[in-house]
Amino acid sequence: MTFCKTFFLLLFSGAFLMQSNGVLAHYPLMVCSAVGVLINCEVGFSDGSKAIGKPVRIFDYQENLIQTRKADRFSRVQFERPEGEFYLQFDSGHEFPVEVDVGEL
Repeated sequence: MTFCKTFFLLLFSGAFLMQSNGVLAHYPLMVCSAVGVLINCEVGFSDGSKAIGKPVRIFDYQENLIQTRKADRFSRVQFERPEGEFYLQFDSGHEFPVEVDVGEL
């Protein structure tokens, strides 16, 4: 191969690899539901991976921490429903945290 062909092949390959990083990116997800006095949440990532051991927190509207639980081996957490208004937060440590408001349960 000539230098020119090799150069363009490497350039094209590098550009392709740079583009593929966006495809591999994933973001945090959380789905919660209220069943009686319990709140059940499942957390994970958009690529289908689980968030085992990652914390899910409940805050009141004054930003006071009410409860914290870590996701189990199924990437699930369960809380007792607190009194008053609150929201749940899953902060995976990268990207932006996911929040679910009490009104969305």
